[in-house]
Amino acid sequence: MSLQLRRLMASSVVHVAFAFLAMGSWAAFANRTHPMPAPLQAGMIQGALSAAITLLLKRGIEALARRFSGQTALLTPPLIAGFVSAGLLTTIHTIGGTPEILRTIAVPLTVATTYAALYNLSLWRSRKV
Repeated sequence: MSLQLRRLMASSVVHVAFAFLAMGSWAAFANRTHPMPAPLQAGMIQGALSAAITLLLKRGIEALARRFSGQTALLTPPLIAGFVSAGLLTTIHTIGGTPEILRTIAVPLTVATTYAALYNLSLWRSRKV
């Protein structure tokens, strides 16, 4: 892999933009059976939320991982991240009037929680060595 491609893949801007486009598109698709502008609005809301979650999730997991030890350090940070993400997504989509909230948040919440669990596992393993 070239140095330029590595830099691009490590860029927070690229990660945030990808999250906005991928999860915003998913939200628009999940709400496609509703009249406009509901799919577009759901997409914009989810895109913005996914961008923000992408930007903050890594730092949040790192901060939480430092607060716990043992098995608690393995389980608690991703659980907290998942519950916070679910609450935030549900609340903002409810306020925004998204018609298909569960369908809209299913994929982004799964991706965010999976990332949190895997990243936290890597942190937990590195502390055990």
